[in-house]
Amino acid sequence: MQPRKRVSSLRTGSRIMIIAAVFVLLVFLYSLASRRLEHTIVTAPIVFTAAGMLLVSTLPVLNELEADRNALLLLAEVGLVLTLFSDATRISPRVLKENERLPVRLLSAGMLLSILLGAAAATVVFPGLSIWEVGVLAAILAPTDAGLGEVIVNSPRVPVRIRQALSVEAGLNDGLSVPFLMFFIALASAGTTGTGGTFMRYVVEQIGFGTLVGVGVGLAGGRLLGLAEDKGWMAGSLRQLGLVALPLLCVMGSKPVGASMFIAAYVAGLAVQIGFKRAGEESVEFTEGWGRLLDFFVFFFFGMLVARAFGRFSPACLVYGVISLTAVRMLPVAVALVGTRLSAATVLFMGWFGPRGLASIVLGLVYLEEEAHLPGETTITLAVMATVLLSIFAHGVSSLPGIGLYAKKIAAMDASAPEHLKIADSERLS
Repeated sequence: MQPRKRVSSLRTGSRIMIIAAVFVLLVFLYSLASRRLEHTIVTAPIVFTAAGMLLVSTLPVLNELEADRNALLLLAEVGLVLTLFSDATRISPRVLKENERLPVRLLSAGMLLSILLGAAAATVVFPGLSIWEVGVLAAILAPTDAGLGEVIVNSPRVPVRIRQALSVEAGLNDGLSVPFLMFFIALASAGTTGTGGTFMRYVVEQIGFGTLVGVGVGLAGGRLLGLAEDKGWMAGSLRQLGLVALPLLCVMGSKPVGASMFIAAYVAGLAVQIGFKRAGEESVEFTEGWGRLLDFFVFFFFGMLVARAFGRFSPACLVYGVISLTAVRMLPVAVALVGTRLSAATVLFMGWFGPRGLASIVLGLVYLEEEAHLPGETTITLAVMATVLLSIFAHGVSSLPGIGLYAKKIAAMDASAPEHLKIADSERLS
């Protein structure tokens, strides 16, 4: 038995080394051509997802990912934890209130309607799923992706207030989706076991303890960072490391008590600002550097998973993916924007460019890690993968042409049109 274990360990280590080597080489090559690719439809998510798919397709040995999934999942989870924390540190009441509350409309009515409509659509397309299972699927696909929409939010051809609204929405709705996901998983698990105690225990541990861990880490860490900043004890070059250590502490603090590390990280990002006012500024710099590397890895890992599951995608999964990216997104956005006087072109533009990506990938992996073992688990997994895969390519390919068409519509509008309302661009979340 011992030699077999050693061989298995070596094989697992070899697979991880191959994956790591290919990924690092790809990052290097992509960095060389990154500026040139900014002006094409070839986005980073497309490159890394396609590379992951190609890697598994050309090296059959990598089909045995089950043994490696925990190690790879940990990296993906850390990526989402850092993203949630970073997003929360940049929440500014002024950003939410200005711009005629466009972000608030998208994050409240828009997001809730998207979950409801996504669940309703899943009930029709997948009649075998329970009411709570369709809720799980809808919650996983509720958040939009700032990375996939980066071309949009960085384009000067798109009005500032539209870019800001989409960017703030994408920056915050991933954190808001987590409690919904945990809630539906708890209800689905309780329905499977037939015990209400399971539901209450899950909610208390995941959401309640997660909030407590986040508040504790955020308040204490923020207070210490603020004190060190005021006293001049902290080197400027290490401020980012000190700040980034907090969400990692949330991960370590959440595990022993069964709390959600994602809720803890998001709450910590809100709480840290009380004691450390520079948290948002420092987190932006980290996100644009090391945080992006983790994002690239998540898409690369996703491509590998897609390659393994590609033959199992059913027509129903693809149909749901199309519905999720169109009606499930566009109708709630149209309702949320009622009364803003924005043109039909703007409503259509904002409705289409709500891509599903990083957060949905990791939330899907989190759902699998919870090991709820729901009857519809395979259907949920494949539907999420199909939707995200469609989004990566559809939104990537349509971004530049979409900007061009929308820019022409904007140019023809009167200067007094709501789209041209002047707002500060300094608070934009990205």
